[in-house]
Amino acid sequence: MLRAPEFLKLRIFDRRGELVGPVESPRVVKTDAEWREQLTEPQYRIARGKDTERPFCGTLLDNQRAGVYACVCCGLPLFGSGSKFHSGTGWPSFFQPLAEENVHTEEDRSYGMRRTEILCARCDAHLGHVFDDGPRPTGLRFCVNSESLEFVDQGDLARLADPAADHA
Repeated sequence: MLRAPEFLKLRIFDRRGELVGPVESPRVVKTDAEWREQLTEPQYRIARGKDTERPFCGTLLDNQRAGVYACVCCGLPLFGSGSKFHSGTGWPSFFQPLAEENVHTEEDRSYGMRRTEILCARCDAHLGHVFDDGPRPTGLRFCVNSESLEFVDQGDLARLADPAADHA
C-alpha cells in the first residue's frame, strides 16, 4: 500500500531556469512497477534497489560541462557543476548539494560497513554515499552514481521547471 503524498520544502527551478524556494512540493510516490516502467534496468537497480555502479564506468564521471545534476527518478535538482570535483574514486563527486533541503541521509550498515547513504528528498532514490574526506569548503565528498542522475546543461535549466514554483 502506498503512503499518502506529503509535502516537502524543497528548492526547485522555475520557468526562467532560476532556483527558487524553498517551496512546498509533493513527495513523489510510485509503485515498484511504475518505477520499472520509467527507468532503465541499471537506473532501477541503482536508484530504487540501492545498488552501486562499477567505479570509473559512469557516464557522468568525466562530465565537466556547466549545469545541474538532477534526480533521474523525479527531476529534483541535486548537485551543481560548481561543486563537482575529481576525487579519483571512480564516481562523480561533489563537496555539497545544490540545496541541503533536496537531499537527505540515512545510516547504511550494509555489507558489514557503517556509511551515510544519500537519498533524494522528494522520491527517496538512492544516490550514493557521503564521506568526510572531501575538499574545502565543506570537507565532504558526496559520492554519487551516474545512473541516479540526469545532467541538464546550464542554458537548459528551464527544462527542470517544477509546477510548484508557479505557486511560490
